[in-house]
Amino acid sequence: MLDFFISPAMAQDAGAAGGGIAQIVMLVGFVAIFYFLLWRPQAKRAKQHKQLVAGLSKGDEIVIGGGMLGRVTKVSDESEFLTMEIAEGTEVNVQKNAVAAVLPKGTLKSI
Repeated sequence: MLDFFISPAMAQDAGAAGGGIAQIVMLVGFVAIFYFLLWRPQAKRAKQHKQLVAGLSKGDEIVIGGGMLGRVTKVSDESEFLTMEIAEGTEVNVQKNAVAAVLPKGTLKSI
């Protein structure tokens, strides 16, 4: 009676063992695609941003993540913050990680 609901177990054919190798190859392929399309480019961008933040110095003209432009007036190596002048006499403290790009010199005057 139970054979009606559950089919009896069948032994695996010897030819089906090659399917395991195909699954391993597919898994390796997916890992390679994940590495080259996602992980490697993201690591490269993170490394470039880390170098950008490490290279900040007084007088650099920067853009932060929110789109605000300013000139760096004080950078501290031991702190994760820098001071940015956004207008004459107006300074704000900004996290170094918020810096999106360093602008060419003279960009602020041309805006």
